[in-house]
Amino acid sequence: MYLPSADRYHSMPYRRTGRSGLLLPAVSLGLWHNFGGDRTPESQGRILRRAFDLGITHFDLANNYGPPPGAAENAMGRALGTDFARLRDELVISTKAGHRMWDGPYGEWGSRKSLLSSLDRSLTRLGLDHVDIFYSHRFDPDTPLEETMGALDSAVRQGKALYVGVSNYSPEQTRQAARILQELGTPLLIHQPRYSMLDRWVEDGLLTTLDELGTGSIAYSPLEQGILSDRYLRGIPEGSRAAGNSPFLTPDSVTPELVDRLRALDQVASARGQSLAQMALAWVLRGGRVTSAVIGASSVPQLEDSVEAVRNLEFGDEELTRIEEILKGMDSR
Repeated sequence: MYLPSADRYHSMPYRRTGRSGLLLPAVSLGLWHNFGGDRTPESQGRILRRAFDLGITHFDLANNYGPPPGAAENAMGRALGTDFARLRDELVISTKAGHRMWDGPYGEWGSRKSLLSSLDRSLTRLGLDHVDIFYSHRFDPDTPLEETMGALDSAVRQGKALYVGVSNYSPEQTRQAARILQELGTPLLIHQPRYSMLDRWVEDGLLTTLDELGTGSIAYSPLEQGILSDRYLRGIPEGSRAAGNSPFLTPDSVTPELVDRLRALDQVASARGQSLAQMALAWVLRGGRVTSAVIGASSVPQLEDSVEAVRNLEFGDEELTRIEEILKGMDSR
């Protein structure tokens, strides 16, 4: 029987999600790629248990995570029925709907029919009567936003979700969603955008919008599919995601110029006593504007390395200036 570490809450920082009462760990575990049918339940269980031992209380899912779609929720459901059966009240489980999940006109996007049907399926796979956070995974340009937000509000009123969020919404779409939800009486808890050193679109209005709304944020892909790690410091290694058939990371994206920048960033990280991945996570979390960063992990050592980032989340002015120079392609030497 799994007995969690007694000191699991001693090292992980927990941050308030916007103006809500919900605290999230600075580092959350996402089950996007590494909890599909190509991984054994044993290996998945080891990662989940170690994550909780390290203070990760939030597990981030979506209906289509796998592969195949739904496999990640099935994997989490197995863990919730065994290792975590007695620990549900110490966990935050989130899921999303909006990307294609099943055939026909109702298997994707943001209609009331699609979102609430998807949530019911997710709850069945997870073996739960409710999730803690339910997201609209992407903005639907062909469905009235009032309908999409109304479905999120209904999920809360039906007791199938405690909080709601959006993902991949623009600043203006986020403002509109928050207004509608506020009128319905269900606040917009959180926004999940992509954010990393190499993808900084949230700095162009979204973070300010979330500050003004009192909405939290949780960044996904803070390591850019592993690019912001030591794996690519010497180009594309065999067995890496860029060397495979991933539609999210192609060989063309790992250019010689990018490798040079990664090496320069690695020098800054080494001077901080961190790996490149640790510094990249710390950079996303700097200043406290981002509530949490979602990491993926294919092994326990990889998970442990990433979580070490929380030991040093502060940056000096010179460090930030040097990082900006590198990211802009400058050289201060």
